[in-house]
Amino acid sequence: MCGLIGKNLGMTSIFSKDGENIPCTIVYIPLCYVVQVKTINNDGYFSVQLGIKEKKIEKTTKSLLGHFKKAGISPKKKLLEFKCDSMPSFQIGSSIKINIFQEGELVDIKGISKGKGFQGVVKRHHFSGVGESTHGQHNRLRAPGSIGAGSDPSRVFKGKKMGGRTGGKNVTIKKMKILKVDTHQYFILLKGSVPGNKNSYLMIKKRKWN
Repeated sequence: MCGLIGKNLGMTSIFSKDGENIPCTIVYIPLCYVVQVKTINNDGYFSVQLGIKEKKIEKTTKSLLGHFKKAGISPKKKLLEFKCDSMPSFQIGSSIKINIFQEGELVDIKGISKGKGFQGVVKRHHFSGVGESTHGQHNRLRAPGSIGAGSDPSRVFKGKKMGGRTGGKNVTIKKMKILKVDTHQYFILLKGSVPGNKNSYLMIKKRKWN
């Protein structure tokens, strides 16, 4: 299996056998249901669409209701697609458990980072600013400075580092170590932090080579 969908429950810490305090993230992984299986013949690539968490029928659109009805399962709140290298062996409507992961395994975590709103260049791009308030620079401490010439080219080049919306992007952290797998309470402990707020959804992908 390529991976599962998890929910970020926040951070904690555990002690190793050597007494080291290790910060880790608790990720809740309930049963994931196979909603759709894509193949090269029909879609041009191999992938599995998974869904978790029940959703009320009255809050589901008719098109999605037909999609879930075709799979023979109840509507799910979160759907994510995992690409595969070969034909998936899972059948539509079947469930996948957390036990596909093992302690000590390395996985890739993908999520949406925390949104920080409109930010200036110091916070967004780590500009240092003027650094001193002398020589009349009373209001330029966190300013971006010059952004280009005037007459030629008479415009700002695309990709210029300026202020703007920060965060809220897809972020992938590779090679995160699984410290613990609890098959009874359906959660895993990941070493370190993951992108996103508490209760945000994560894609937990298995790596080809650990």
